[in-house]
Amino acid sequence: MAEKVQARFGETASGNSTKDENGDVIDEKKLLRKLDWHVVPCLTILFLLSFMDRTNIGNARIEGLVADLHMTGDQYLTTLSVYFIGYVLFEVPSNIILKLTTPQLWLPTLTLIWGIVCTLMGLTQNFPGLLAVRFFLGVTESGFFPGVAYYLSMWYKRNELHYRVALSFAAPTLAGAFGGIFAYGIAKMKGMAGLGGWRWIFIIEGLMTVVASLIAYFFVHNYPATAKFLTPQEKEYVIARLKEDSDAVRDEKFSWDGVYQALKDPKVWLYGLCFHTMSLPVYTLSLFLPTIITELGYTAAQAQLLSTPPYVAAFFVTMAAAVVAERTRLRAPFAIAGSALAIVGYIMLLTSHRPGVAYTATILAASGIYSATAIALSWPVNNVSGQTKRATASAMQLSIGNVAAIIGTQLYRPKWSPRFFVGHSVAMGYLVGNIVVVTMLWYILKNENARRDRGERDDRLRGMDKDAFLGDDDPRWRFQT
Repeated sequence: MAEKVQARFGETASGNSTKDENGDVIDEKKLLRKLDWHVVPCLTILFLLSFMDRTNIGNARIEGLVADLHMTGDQYLTTLSVYFIGYVLFEVPSNIILKLTTPQLWLPTLTLIWGIVCTLMGLTQNFPGLLAVRFFLGVTESGFFPGVAYYLSMWYKRNELHYRVALSFAAPTLAGAFGGIFAYGIAKMKGMAGLGGWRWIFIIEGLMTVVASLIAYFFVHNYPATAKFLTPQEKEYVIARLKEDSDAVRDEKFSWDGVYQALKDPKVWLYGLCFHTMSLPVYTLSLFLPTIITELGYTAAQAQLLSTPPYVAAFFVTMAAAVVAERTRLRAPFAIAGSALAIVGYIMLLTSHRPGVAYTATILAASGIYSATAIALSWPVNNVSGQTKRATASAMQLSIGNVAAIIGTQLYRPKWSPRFFVGHSVAMGYLVGNIVVVTMLWYILKNENARRDRGERDDRLRGMDKDAFLGDDDPRWRFQT
């Protein structure tokens, strides 16, 4: 790839810069930083708001949501489950719409709609009303992260993707960190306009999302070829570096064949299972962390504040794992290490109820879960070629994964407090399952790369036009392991 780009632009003595045909210097590292500043921050902020809006119900619960709406504990768990039903059903259709429209239109529009829905959660008066709003929150948020993962794959080379996807996904850890502090402050508004503190949590955070979505229309760009922040020479260079690395710059229209290719690829289903085994731990921890901490003997206000450190630790561990994974070009070992770290945390939760030990366990669990999940979510956008196939694969992964979240929302019932043996045990079992799935996927990808290295797949090229596109079936394609 580098040789072909240099043939077009010419390498300078530094090795990190190139000159275009007019002799203007293009510094690749500087250009990459420019992409990062213009592409990643807006998406990261929107995903932070997305995760805050879906998990703030955990903060609202300990501020009186269940009592004010005269709900039982089981009804509360049902509202958590129904969110993921809407999420699972609409992820693939949403990414198809993204492919048919544009990121600049679709991603901010999704954000605007779910912001409105979140605001309406603060106005619900009974259990059926909350149930309906939570379902539509799942529908409207469903397409955002798979859309972001696909969108980033259209800007960055494959080995650059994991760090950017991880950075976007690490936003939820910040949402958890700031969400607890923010909810603590908003809850002090209890009584204003005759509304409970939990209502203000939904209203304020929902309105923040609405405002952010309106600003996002001006900051979400479509693709490199039309990006206004790039000079013509920079556009050409970005396109050249992508052309030899992936299918990002192919003029590929939406096709149902691409959807079918994703559906029949066993590796795509394994990527989904990889996230499935992480989805239950990640959502049970994020939704029930305030409750878990409260059951350790802390007050609701203390639990809101104490939910911050686990997420801060998770953010730094996730980003550190992403940097090392990118430099080593490995994914599986770090996913396995993250799951193993989280398992240690759950073992501590299951064996000790001393507040200090149990609280430390939540930090270990969060750090391991989030770092491993970021790797799982970046894997298909690294390894699936064909734009429609990749968009479908990314959405399928989230749909398959979030089925586990539906199950997870039923595992932390009030009757199982304060130790929550069932929830902690199932979460730990899923993490063990994740290690098994990741190991299988690692073996399959390495084996397939080895077969291609030996030329065992070269027959796929016989009789093919030299410009024919085979996607990740091309024997020259190598999977990232």
